[in-house]
Amino acid sequence: MPPLKKSALYFCAVGLVALSSCGTPEYRAERKHCEAEWLLKIPPVYRQEAVTKYRSEERPTGRSTCTTVGTVTNCQQVMETVSVPYTDIETVDIKARQRNPQIDSCAARACAARYGNSTCES
Repeated sequence: MPPLKKSALYFCAVGLVALSSCGTPEYRAERKHCEAEWLLKIPPVYRQEAVTKYRSEERPTGRSTCTTVGTVTNCQQVMETVSVPYTDIETVDIKARQRNPQIDSCAARACAARYGNSTCES
């Protein structure tokens, strides 16, 4: 399988797992149905984009903490954690912003029709 398709499948799977952890089982079922419907109406279009991410690094501050025991002095460099930006390439679905509100609205309408509220709570 080409690398782009593998990445796209990975991001879809991560998105589905994240979405499935929200709401009641009934809401998740309605959302899954709506998602299938709207994936057909607005299919994903994947594109690789440069994104800025951050990683933490330990860097010396230039200060030292020294302790003396008897005639032996031990000094230790004082470190600080800094956030360092870097650029990474991610595969993104450029149609997700257009499709996701439709899925949310569809699920809310289905829940309201079936359960009398937009969250499918009994």
